[in-house]
Amino acid sequence: MNSRTDAVIREIEKVIVGKREVVERVLMAVLSEGHILLDDVPGVGKTTLALACSRVMGMEYHRIQFTPDVVPSDIVGFSIYNKEQGTFDYKPGVVMTNLLLADEINRTSSKTQSALLEVMEEGQVTVDGVTHPLPKPFVVIATQNPVGSAGTQLLPQAQLDRFMIRLEMGYPDFESQVNILRDRQTANPIEQIHGIIGAEEVLAMQEEIRNLHVEDSILEYITALATETRKDDMIRLGVSPRGALAVVRIAKAHAYLEGRQFVTPEDVQQVFVDVCGHRIIMNPKARVAELSAADVLLRVMKNTKSPDSGR
Repeated sequence: MNSRTDAVIREIEKVIVGKREVVERVLMAVLSEGHILLDDVPGVGKTTLALACSRVMGMEYHRIQFTPDVVPSDIVGFSIYNKEQGTFDYKPGVVMTNLLLADEINRTSSKTQSALLEVMEEGQVTVDGVTHPLPKPFVVIATQNPVGSAGTQLLPQAQLDRFMIRLEMGYPDFESQVNILRDRQTANPIEQIHGIIGAEEVLAMQEEIRNLHVEDSILEYITALATETRKDDMIRLGVSPRGALAVVRIAKAHAYLEGRQFVTPEDVQQVFVDVCGHRIIMNPKARVAELSAADVLLRVMKNTKSPDSGR
């Protein structure tokens, strides 16, 4: 296990109790320069997780609560005329930060969603013909509440594909729930966590992960998995090339967290469902059979030959 990333995870676990796997996957997405979609019911710690990540990794943090009246200029910013200078001054939007929490992204208009998702893809904003680069690192953690569809605007599949990973927090187990209740009697643990790394170290880790070695056999394995999703009779829309690239990137991050400088088939298998579950569209036959995306992707992995993990 990488000692620095392990220290980051343990510090975040002071406030996100009993969810190590979720914390690890969020960290992997950050270090592989991806964005995260947290899809779960209210009150399970989605906002707390985003705030804890920003503090522990020394990243500037902004939060926006999406509602129907949020407009694209709230996201990207706008220009205002400066009478003294005779010029237009750029007033930054909420995206000018390192970590943006986009709360309940499915409760705003499709136009506003598109403005954010374009920024996520381009890493810059253009206002009145002038381009402004985003700070680095830049990560979006977006949340969705699947309960109650009134006033919601579901993300189209093409926009869902922009998120590297989709996760569910889930309820804590019994012991973790007791610990949460005990720890919050007199203080909020979020105020007691400390920075472990800074934004510059996050950038350095991202560079190390980009340079991690991936054998051709692993690339062929990921390609075979993606191809199998496109042929499976339970899937109407399989994993796109962008999705396959995301698997490569986050598998590298998984290897990095494990303290290795190369990727194994096990790295791919550990992240495949979380990276690809939101990228596929099931056909009616799967719904009749009561199969979830995870069920079908696990079957895809079972039916796809894995290369020898030895190196």
